[in-house]
Amino acid sequence: MKRQGSLQRRLALGLGFGIAVMWLGATLVAGFTVRHELDEAFDSAIQETAQRVLPLAVVDIINREGPVATQRIPLVRAHEEYLTYVVRDDAGNTLLRSHDADPAVFPPIAEQGFTETATHRLYTETAVQGTIVVTVAEPLAHRRQAVLQVLMALALPLLALVPASVAGVWWWVRLSLRPVHSFRGEIETRGHGDLTPIGTGALPEEVGPIADAVNRLMERLRRALEAERSFAANSAHELRTPVAAALAQAQRLMAEAADPSVQDRARQIESSLRALARITEKLMQLAKAEGGGVLSDSEHDLAPIVALVADELEHSVGGARLRLSLPQRPFLSALDADAFAILVRNLIENAIKHGAASDPVTVSLSEQGELSVANGGPVVPADVLARLVRPFERGKAAADGTGLGLAIADAIASAAGTRLELRSPIPGTGGGFEARVRLPLRARAAGPGG
Repeated sequence: MKRQGSLQRRLALGLGFGIAVMWLGATLVAGFTVRHELDEAFDSAIQETAQRVLPLAVVDIINREGPVATQRIPLVRAHEEYLTYVVRDDAGNTLLRSHDADPAVFPPIAEQGFTETATHRLYTETAVQGTIVVTVAEPLAHRRQAVLQVLMALALPLLALVPASVAGVWWWVRLSLRPVHSFRGEIETRGHGDLTPIGTGALPEEVGPIADAVNRLMERLRRALEAERSFAANSAHELRTPVAAALAQAQRLMAEAADPSVQDRARQIESSLRALARITEKLMQLAKAEGGGVLSDSEHDLAPIVALVADELEHSVGGARLRLSLPQRPFLSALDADAFAILVRNLIENAIKHGAASDPVTVSLSEQGELSVANGGPVVPADVLARLVRPFERGKAAADGTGLGLAIADAIASAAGTRLELRSPIPGTGGGFEARVRLPLRARAAGPGG
């Protein structure tokens, strides 16, 4: 099933760009409002200028002597003139104009009040019964420039505010989802068989029910697995006594029977009972491995355990073929001592039973915590190699065995948070078989006196 992407990324980007769009929309609304207010202010300035100029112009024109001619207001100081005006009579003759006024801007006949051309905003006022007309003009480009400057003043901060908003939203969403990430990480780092409930107190209200459902599911799964493992362990344990009793009776029958055929039958029974006892023991080991508890609260030196198991197998079939290679310094690990002994025993027994009788079995534990058990023999095909960790899978070997040794070793390795690697041929050789486990802790040097 295809995933829909990161919730954190979707929330951060959605909220961040949502805020950016809202900022942009607010800027546009503010721009339209500012433009409206500026138009009112500029119109008021034009009207005020016309009403101020008109009385002065009337007095100046009336007090003139001689023929009335166009008079231009002299420039007092150089400046950029946004408002220009002309004063004309009712016939359209220009009587007075500002120093920078362009007659082409003003229409020949001006209507009283506000008018607008393609380039200017105009306001016209009359006096002396319409015989004197003043018209004030303002370039529309000036108004557009003023509005643009206001919009730029509002928009430029967005270049910093939008990234800052996105970053702030991303940080806040990430902080808010930290309990969810912690919950996910705790699930991912759970060891094999660890189905204890996970704390949900810090989770958000929306995620809490999901976490509770996961915990309920884990609890049901834990109960089901415990029932299955308890049945397997109890069954194997209960079989020990009757199998031992039956084995003793078979051995007594062999000793007391005078008929050779009866003795042969008793030997067959004894052989079958011994095989049943081995299977019972292996099933108990498998139940322990799959039931968890392979890690302890304290650390143990694993090197002596390897030596002890090898010494116990010294008197078994092929035990003299063992070659040990142990670290000079103690290797301390939280791996349970009994579980590690079961792991080592099964790997060595597997190598002794299925390896070439003429080749030694090499058992090594490196200072980096890598346990390796190798034996000689033909190459194991890849498809068979992949199935050997399954229970009761024995490959094509003719040797006696239960088919549970590697499955037990693999279960213990998985419960310890590592894995069992099977290789054939052994690297650098043309044959053989090697089982390798990297133990969960690295080697540590012993302290003084250790």
